[in-house]
Amino acid sequence: MSILSRPYFHDEEAAFAHLEQVMWPTGTECPHCGVVGTGVKIPANIEKRVRNGLWKCGDCKKQFTVRVGSVFEASKVPLHKWLQAVYLMTSSKKGVSAHQMHCALEVTYKTAWFMAHRIREAMKDDTLAGFGTGGGVVEVDETFIGNDRSVKPKGEKKGRGYAHKHKVLSLVDRGTGRAKSMVVDDLKATTLLPILRENIAREATVYTDEAGQYRSLSDDFAGHDFTRHGAGEYVRGDVHTNTIEGYFSIFKLGMKGVYQHCGKKHLHRYVAEFEFRYNHRSANGVEDAERSVLALLGARGKRLTYQGPDSKASRAYH
Repeated sequence: MSILSRPYFHDEEAAFAHLEQVMWPTGTECPHCGVVGTGVKIPANIEKRVRNGLWKCGDCKKQFTVRVGSVFEASKVPLHKWLQAVYLMTSSKKGVSAHQMHCALEVTYKTAWFMAHRIREAMKDDTLAGFGTGGGVVEVDETFIGNDRSVKPKGEKKGRGYAHKHKVLSLVDRGTGRAKSMVVDDLKATTLLPILRENIAREATVYTDEAGQYRSLSDDFAGHDFTRHGAGEYVRGDVHTNTIEGYFSIFKLGMKGVYQHCGKKHLHRYVAEFEFRYNHRSANGVEDAERSVLALLGARGKRLTYQGPDSKASRAYH
């Protein structure tokens, strides 16, 4: 039986019960005063306009639902459709476009677009750091995505070079199998080194390619070695960046095949989406159902409001 046949994907009352179980494992948490376990359930009543999932705090007496204080707050979309959307985005290897979500959930394209960005916000993990702790190996590399219209390279033929593309710096910890990616303005050492120092443990060994911006890494970390891609060398014993290249291949397949066009304004959220699925993939012991729950937990304490896909700044995003 498919997981999508579970009641909470189709029934609103079951959807609230599921999200409450995930968000409130020790009892209701009042978003107004923070008290745990004193909430009193107010039964849903259509005639009296009492909505599903409504609670009243036993301390401050204010009403709330499990949506409050999360990316689901103030949304008119039924909660069971939100749960479907979260599952679709967390279980799809290369992502789900707003158009696909619009068709699957039977919501407008605008709504699907906004839902997808809220879910990406839930997937974002700002706590990742300490790569290579304990003397592990960290691979570092960069890739290029899309077209940065703010950059107009001089003397560069159309379709060549990378100055006009968005730059993404990524790290992969071989020991934990986790990745972290950041959108950066340029690939200068003065830009990248502070990021690497902040996220990689000093006792780590770092592997890169021969790019000049990485030449001084041995000054900051226990070890640094590199392969010479320009000379056709991609592996030398344990020295390689093949792990991170594998991560980039999934990222690029999704960005080119599913999302197709992405501007810099929202690129960091797409990066967070692919990072989330990579870090919580089956190879790391996380299956679809658990991955979906982890995204729901990430939805807490986050709100997202901005212009939709019809706005001038957002027309290119999918």
